[in-house]
Formats: sequence, structure tokens, C-alpha cells
Amino acid sequence: MSVTSRVPVLLSSSSVFPERTAAAFQLAAALGYDGVEVMVWTDVVSQDAGALRGLAGHYGVPVLSVHAPCLLVTQRVWSPDPWERLRRAGELAETLEAPTVVVHPPFTWQREYARNFAEGLAEVADRFSGLRFAVENMYPVRMAGRQFVPYVPGWDPTATGYASYTLDLSHCAASHTDAMKMADQMGDGLAHVHLGDGTGEGRDEHLVPGRGNQPCAEVLRSLAGRGFTGSVAVEVTTRGAKSRAVREADLRESLEFARQHLATPSPVDA
Repeated sequence: MSVTSRVPVLLSSSSVFPERTAAAFQLAAALGYDGVEVMVWTDVVSQDAGALRGLAGHYGVPVLSVHAPCLLVTQRVWSPDPWERLRRAGELAETLEAPTVVVHPPFTWQREYARNFAEGLAEVADRFSGLRFAVENMYPVRMAGRQFVPYVPGWDPTATGYASYTLDLSHCAASHTDAMKMADQMGDGLAHVHLGDGTGEGRDEHLVPGRGNQPCAEVLRSLAGRGFTGSVAVEVTTRGAKSRAVREADLRESLEFARQHLATPSPVDA
């Protein structure tokens, strides 16, 4: 089966942390991934279209998704202005011919950004024809027995409604959300999947799929029946790996899991 006739499985560059962006291309090529999702962060290579194009050409692995710098640790990447960061992410994706930009909802303290986020995001998307700005489901934060939501208007983007979504399975675990129902709520807007598992213990774990209790296999098998035309990015935590060999084994297992279940589609209930 050719890459063009199947759902592409990407390696998120966040999955190789603390190794840097270049390592994601090297490992993606060695393990047989279809492409890379670039997490734009403080590593200057992740911000540089020329460097990324060079890595993609050298390793023969295209960039098929760009994760905009939305994390707490990336609030100064490119610009302190979140709209400028979003535009720059769109320009990077357009230059690299990556069809998807992953976006988080605004933090509660980003009042100006949050005030008209849905309308502003639609305007940014209109500037980049062919790109899907896919808003990701997040999760409440639990600390000292209390829970708070650090996003506006909330952690569930389907409650607001956007043109495109990223379904993150580890975030479903952290929010105690049924991932299949979340996919149903995203409907035709489901553009991208972050594949990682979780146990529902209230934190974002990003386990290798199959090592938690999320319906990772079921979600992957359901994509064909949903008319899904996007990509699946493996986004797992390997920072605790004791060696490159252990990290590589986890990423190989994740890819094999994704390919196995994407190849065995199941019908979706109407």
C-alpha cells in the first residue's frame, strides 16, 4: 500500500525530547514513518523553514504538520504576540507544504487573544488557502485536590465550534473524556490525530499507545469510516528513555500500533 493511499503516520518532534528537532527526522527515516510533525519551540531549527526543508530533503521525510508555539515554554518564540506566532506558523507550514497547523485554545491570561479567538482564527485560516488550523482538545489541570481550567473559553474546542480539530488521545485521558465521543463531536472537522495513551490519572501522560486505557485502537480503526483525510502524529513521551535504543524501540512500537489498526478499519455507528 502506498503512502498516498493510506493515512500518513507522522513522528512528532516532541516525541524525541530531550533530543532536538533534527533527531526526529533521523528517527522517522530510520523507522519508516511517513513524515514529521514539527513542534515549534526554542530549538532554532524548529523555527527555520530552510533548515527544516534541508532535513526533510536529506532524510527523505516530509514535514506534514506544524504545531504552532502555543505551550507555556514557547510564549516568546518568534514574538510575544500570539497572533503573530500563529501567522508565522501558517507561513512555515505553507512554505514546507504541510497541510495542517495544530493550535491550542488561548490561556485564560491571554485576554485580548481570547476575546475574538474563533473569529481571528478563521481570518488567519482564510489567509492560507489549503491549510487547516486544527484546534486541539486540552484538559483541566488538577493540583492539590482542586481542579481549574487554564483555557478560554474552555478545554473542549467542540463546545465553541471550529472548522478543524486535532484529537489528542492523551488529553482525552487527562480530561476523563470518551475519545470516541469526542471524535464524533468533531465530526467532519476532525483533521488530525495525536496518538498517545493515558490512564486517566489526571495528568497528561502521552504513553506509547496500548500502555494506557484509552481506545487508541478503536479510534484508529474508526477513521476510515469517518471519511478522515488527515494524518496521525505519534506524540509520546520518551524523555525517561535510558538510551537512544530504548527511545527508538518505543517509537517503533508506536508506529507499528498505528499501522496495524489503521489497516483494519471498522464501521462507525450512524
